Formats: sequence, structure tokens, C-alpha cells
Amino acid sequence: MTAQVSSSATQDVEATHCEILAEVRNHIGHLTLNRPGGLNAINLNMVRALQRHLDAWSSDPAIKAVVLRGAGEKAFCAGGDIRSLYDSYQSQGTLHYTFFEEEYALDLTLHHYPKPIVALMDGFVLGGGMGLVQGADFRIVTERSKLAMPEVGIGYFPDVGGSYFLTRTPGELGTYLGVSGVQIRASDALYCGLADRYLDSSRLPELDAALNALTWAQSPAEDLKTLLAPLTVTSLPDPALASRRALIDDVFSAPNVPAIVDRLRAVTLPDQREWATATADLLLTRSPLAMAVTLEMLRRGRELPLEQCFALEIHLDRQWFDRGDLMEGVRALIIDKDKTPHWNPPSLNQLDAAHVASFFSDFKPTGA
Repeated sequence: MTAQVSSSATQDVEATHCEILAEVRNHIGHLTLNRPGGLNAINLNMVRALQRHLDAWSSDPAIKAVVLRGAGEKAFCAGGDIRSLYDSYQSQGTLHYTFFEEEYALDLTLHHYPKPIVALMDGFVLGGGMGLVQGADFRIVTERSKLAMPEVGIGYFPDVGGSYFLTRTPGELGTYLGVSGVQIRASDALYCGLADRYLDSSRLPELDAALNALTWAQSPAEDLKTLLAPLTVTSLPDPALASRRALIDDVFSAPNVPAIVDRLRAVTLPDQREWATATADLLLTRSPLAMAVTLEMLRRGRELPLEQCFALEIHLDRQWFDRGDLMEGVRALIIDKDKTPHWNPPSLNQLDAAHVASFFSDFKPTGA
């Protein structure tokens, strides 16, 4: 069910599904992920509600643009509701297959949406949250933004289009972000091209007021661009990744994950050694298999169009619950919380290149 259009600042709020709030103000459809207690982690019902609204608004001439946001101040979206997927697999259900298929379809809808989308990336934007925002036309970060594709930390790989948008970042920055799973803040997000604009969170109400008062004069995209120009900036000073770019490009161009760690261990320059050592130590806590598959996926994704990147990720998904480390990662970090996952294999030097390659052996790109 779609909210009724209102050209005034009065709001028609749909409350039929409390986890997704939908309203229309001044010909703009606003969608809010409304699970602040769970950092707005997205589940299948939320995916379906978002898809319904977007489908309805795409053909509604009264809707000129869409705004995505998360409820609360902590997170836009901290990813998928992974506990429900774990329970589905353990009970031999189908939710863990259905969720990814429909989530990826939603992400593709956002990438191809015929109307401009503004994504307010305030707070955590992790995993599935990144999938929701990377197709937006205006990706706005704040001083509270923390972006990451952290999947390797739970024995998974960066999906939701990560094989596409991570590989469109400069140099090997996307490889570094995907293989390590580290978080970045606003300045680095802008530098990497994973965000477009910065707005201090204290000015979010001002942005809402401007959207409510916007006079639609040109194309919707141009009107929004004109509105955002005086409120936002497109770069911030001193992104940390810029100072490390040459080193990251060298290290993460290595042929495999063990070689990446070796290159990190070999760094001796005083101003780089601390970061290199910490990064190497971090990689040793991640799932070796997840990192190896991620590295191969990203290198393949660099040569694939968007739709085929999603097809590759679905291909990996359908194997991963049985063959990957996700179930063990969720058990150790979310269910039992012992924080001692027993990865398979347990170490990088036990990785089998043929086993890693087997995850990709039956994938046949089409239209690439």
C-alpha cells in the first residue's frame, strides 16, 4: 500500500508495516528503515515492503524522487538480519535462499530506478545497508557515518553488489575494504567514491525542511542537485586512505591472501609499519576461505557488468551455507558469542587454491 501524495508539508504516513515507514511530502517518497533497536538490520519483510513502495512510486507521476534513511541516530542500516538466516539453515528452511534473491533484486531496482534517490547514510552503513545506498544518485554521509563491508569477519563475502561497487573504487582500495572488512568514515567514503556528499548531522532537519519547500522547476535530479549544493560538500580534508593509497595499491595487488599478508609484514618504513602490522594481524582473525573467495570474486567482478556481479554473488550464496564459513562465524560471534570461530581451513597457509577456484568453476557469465 502506497502513501497518498501530498504536495504540502502535511504528511500521509503509512503504518501498516512498522519496520518500514513510508510517507510522501512535496512529491518526494520517504522510506525509513524502522528497527533502531537492531540498528535497522534488514529482514525479508522489510525487503518486500521497500520493493512494493519503490515499484508503485516508479510509475506514479506525482512522485519525483525518493529519500532513504534509517530511524534513530546510530545507523542507517547495519546489514542483513543474519540470525534469521542462520536459524533458517539450521532448520532446513528456505528463508536463507529467498532472502538473498529478493534482497539482490531490491538492490538492482535501486541501481536502475527511474527517479533520483537520496540516501542519508547517517551512522552505521554496513553490508546490506551498503547494498541499499550504492545505487542512489545522492549518497550523503555525516560525521557519524561508519561504512564497511565487514562480511569476512563472520566467514562470508561482501555481497549486495560489493563485487561491483568495491571494484569501481580507485586502485586497490576496494580490494582492501573487501578483504579486510574495515570501517571507514566520511572523508574516506568520499575519497573512495562510496559517497557523494557530506552534511553535518545537525543540519539534517534543515535538509528535510528544504526538501519540503523545494519548488520543482527543472528535472528532479537537477532540482535536487541545486538544493544540495549550498548544504553539502563533496570532499573533506585529509582522508586517511589517500596517504596510504600507494601502499594499499601495492600490497593488495598481490596474487593471493597469504602474499598480501607477506607484503604487509615486509613493510619497514616507520610511518607505515604500524598500520601494516595491524592490518596483517587483523587479516589473521578473518576467515581464510572467505578472504580468498572475496579476493577472487572482486578480481572477477572488476570485469563484469552490474547484473553479472549480482549473478556471481548469487552463485556463491547458493554454495556458501554448505561449503563456506558463515555458519561457524555466526555461531561464534552472534549465537554462542565465544568469539573463537573454528574456520575451515583454520589458517592461510592451509588454503587450497583448487578449493577456492571450485566456488567459481560452474559460473558462466552471460552478456558480459
